Amino acid sequence: MITRTLLALAVLPGLGLAGAAAAGESGATGPAALAFVPGDAPNTYRFDTGVLRGLVPFETQSLGLLPAVHVPTDTPLAASMGLFNYYRVFTTNHRFVESMRAIPSATRLLPDGALEVHWRADAERPYDLTALYRWTAPDVLDLVTTVIATAELPDFEVFLASYFTDRLPVSRLYVQQTRDGQKNAFMAAEKAYGVWQAYPRDDAAAALITDGRWTKPPSPVDWVLMPQIAAPLGVRRAPDTGVAVVLMAPPEDAFAVFTPCADEAHYSMYLGLFGRTLAPGERATAHSRMLVTTETRDAALVDAYRAYIDALGKERQP
Repeated sequence: MITRTLLALAVLPGLGLAGAAAAGESGATGPAALAFVPGDAPNTYRFDTGVLRGLVPFETQSLGLLPAVHVPTDTPLAASMGLFNYYRVFTTNHRFVESMRAIPSATRLLPDGALEVHWRADAERPYDLTALYRWTAPDVLDLVTTVIATAELPDFEVFLASYFTDRLPVSRLYVQQTRDGQKNAFMAAEKAYGVWQAYPRDDAAAALITDGRWTKPPSPVDWVLMPQIAAPLGVRRAPDTGVAVVLMAPPEDAFAVFTPCADEAHYSMYLGLFGRTLAPGERATAHSRMLVTTETRDAALVDAYRAYIDALGKERQP
């Protein structure tokens, strides 16, 4: 299984990718920079870690990071609805709402600078959803998604969306085998493979993607099933400045990575979170991470992912 394979791999010693960026690339000088703070507009929050600067607006919709700029290179990263926002929520062959972004939410800042966003369950949405955004390094944003089911939720999915500027035109996904036969390697989402591409964790995940949930109007999507992922790990990069946004999650928390092909106008990437049945009253948590870096080596991005999984494994130990 993917989890056992990844956890068996050695994590390189030292700071790791995020730690190196925090020590060298960032202009931040202390933990006070690793915090969200109230913005100028109501229900809007600012951040400036020294590496990343921007807003998280909740004035009319529940959006993610928008705008978000890589400070050292002045590269704009976020567009449309922003980075790390909640879009659709599904169970088997069913979509609850067109978009969670339009559902009112309550927000609050925690004493350590983390930002909590909460959507209450109701008759149309039998799930209580809480998001916790926390800066863990100047170039790293961690997101914890917690759901409490108020009814049985078969094959439950939270579709986590990120929309980039056209400066980051191509998604690359970490797959078990690329179309040209490379094993455990990054593969570009080329147009020849189809416009909307889904990279599942395994056969069960592929069956979940095609169970009918994506056929519902408005805006149905006909996903092309692509090679299975070696890990929920994807990257978009700006060719001119070299800045990359890397999205990742533990394999038990994300069952697929989704993306349109290169240069498609959404310039997006998505994580399919949970992908399992929740019993009434059950509480479930999914972790995900966004890393922004100028590191160009694929091996270093994989090492950063392994370090993330290793650290989460230690946190989850009883």
